[in-house]
Amino acid sequence: MAERLIYLPLGGAGEIGMNAYVYGYGEPGRERLIVVDLGVTFGDMDSAPGIDLIMADVGWLEANRDRIEGIFITHGHEDHVGALGLLWPKIQKPVHCRRFTGALARLKLEEMGQPVDQLQIHAPRPEVITAGPFQVQFVPISHSIPESSALIIDTPAGRIVHTGDFKLDGTPVVGEAFDPIMWHEIAGEGQGIKVLACDSTNIFSPQPGRSEALLANPLLDFVMAQRQMVVATTFASNIARLKTLAEAGVAAGRKICLLGRAMRRMITVGIETGILTSFPPVVSPEEAAELPRDKVLLIVTGSQGERRAASAQLSRGRYLGIELKEGDSFLFSSRTIPGNERGVIRIQNQLSEMGVDLFDADDGVYHVSGHANRPDIEAVHDLLKPQIVIPMHGEHMHLREHAKLATKKGLAAMVATNGDMIDLTGPVPRVVDQIDTGRLYLDGSVLIGAMDGVVRDRIRMALNGHAMVSVIIDEDDSPLPDAWVELSGLPETGRAGVPVAQSIEGELAEFLDRADGKTVRNDDKLEEAIRKITRQVSMEEIGKKPEVTVIISRLAAE
Repeated sequence: MAERLIYLPLGGAGEIGMNAYVYGYGEPGRERLIVVDLGVTFGDMDSAPGIDLIMADVGWLEANRDRIEGIFITHGHEDHVGALGLLWPKIQKPVHCRRFTGALARLKLEEMGQPVDQLQIHAPRPEVITAGPFQVQFVPISHSIPESSALIIDTPAGRIVHTGDFKLDGTPVVGEAFDPIMWHEIAGEGQGIKVLACDSTNIFSPQPGRSEALLANPLLDFVMAQRQMVVATTFASNIARLKTLAEAGVAAGRKICLLGRAMRRMITVGIETGILTSFPPVVSPEEAAELPRDKVLLIVTGSQGERRAASAQLSRGRYLGIELKEGDSFLFSSRTIPGNERGVIRIQNQLSEMGVDLFDADDGVYHVSGHANRPDIEAVHDLLKPQIVIPMHGEHMHLREHAKLATKKGLAAMVATNGDMIDLTGPVPRVVDQIDTGRLYLDGSVLIGAMDGVVRDRIRMALNGHAMVSVIIDEDDSPLPDAWVELSGLPETGRAGVPVAQSIEGELAEFLDRADGKTVRNDDKLEEAIRKITRQVSMEEIGKKPEVTVIISRLAAE
């Protein structure tokens, strides 16, 4: 049976977040596999109330664990490494990454109590990692976090370039610049590039991307122009931006205070791994609170509206002894990720009510994206000249637009979303299988399946409320005359002007009084009847059909 090269996205294809990709080579159904990235996205109150993190369901990988050669992490963003500690027990294979990413990966594993002896740190190209039939190199590429890497994956069927997240930045402030000479070399080696799996995030942005270094002067001008306390928020992982902001604050005669555990951890890891060679001195929140307001720059977490992050805490009042006042300035030096708009706007309105002046990144003066824009993606196509383009890292409309761009250039391209197994062996990609994919939720400290019903029940209770009904059955199979009803998340009084619980209890008492022995003796039938009456009365009184829990207690004969 002929061997084949396959690509299988489990997360991140058709959505932004929770990236998880699989490449395989070998006989169909027996391919040796490598996994690229294990990321998360964050739950929201609309679709996943109470859920902390969402990640790809790796059940297929777990079932094929004996075929996996290793896990490769391209960079340290949460949507690429955030699920490592949670999902590694299901895979239990070596984890390959570079030094800075490895320090973050180690923290993820340690937080979940997982061993770190399988974590392997590698130098960038020309070091080659052999993983079964794959020869893999980490290739430095610029992004909004240091030490981001594309992967060169050499296989018997040809060379794959998996870009990871990237931009074309020759002056990224912190981390490695995009090196076009090296990429020309990569494109010209051997038989050239067979497959380019490429970031699609900014495919609709028509202007070439801008360098991180261009923000230094605008941010300095901004801080210099403010007369009271200045607060700036951005992604904690964007160490270059943190450094630029901090240096602007020092140049403006201000002390720097970092608020947010993730931000402090990133700076610490950057210094420990040598990525960050210098960072201005920082003061504690207690020290910052005692300084004159025009002598402080706070750099805080929560640019995406996270409820527990420092930005949200400050918007609700005093936090760690610091309180914002009228005339203070708050800068959002980040783009709002689609889906997070509501949380960001809530914080901005709360700050506005305090009299805080707001500044955002919408005009591009105070923020540059970490992803390649359309002209930059096109330049990568022209540079690498791949036979096949597989768009990744984007919602469906991003993938489709990217595929159209490649096709116009005469390149074979295909939109592959989560679960599509693509055969890349021939001159054009083709779908050869469809894998059941889903999501895993971190609910508190427990992993649950998206289809387990927990979130579904939670949403139903949130929409419809909950009624708990208790009934006691005597030893002679006769119900005691009353049922007790307790309501949660429902109005107390209905249309009749009496308590809703009382109305339900009255109807249930009548039912129990006339119920026949056969129904009373059958818990399932009795529960079904009680649930139906409870929902009917509630619908009549308040227009809601609550979720109903029935508790039937039977008294034992002495």
